[in-house]
Amino acid sequence: AHKKKKQVYYIKSKLKNNLKGNIKVSSIDYDKELFSGDFDLKLKEIVKKQKKHIESRKELIQQKIQEYKEKKHNYYSEHKQKRLEYDREYREKKKEELKLYRKEYYKKNRKKILAKQKINREKLKQKMDT
Repeated sequence: AHKKKKQVYYIKSKLKNNLKGNIKVSSIDYDKELFSGDFDLKLKEIVKKQKKHIESRKELIQQKIQEYKEKKHNYYSEHKQKRLEYDREYREKKKEELKLYRKEYYKKNRKKILAKQKINREKLKQKMDT
């Protein structure tokens, strides 16, 4: 049933378009448009229209920006405590992860670290002796 309705609609719209006649779309001659001399004037006119449009909406745009700032400020002030708590928990978690990482790193590279420390102590001793 749906297919038949769709087909009938398609045929009707096709007939309407045929009755209207074939409307030819004129092609744009870009050389004429660009180099006829009034292209600059057309551009200036477009710029003026756009500027007028923006100026007419300026107050509305500023109002929307102000509303957004207030909304953002209210959101952050309402959720400040929750955000601070999350940050605190996140830092603690990262601190623990870093401690574990350092512990594992020290276990793996203990000999290298001890050797470097020994060399540094000897250099320090030599500087103190001289």
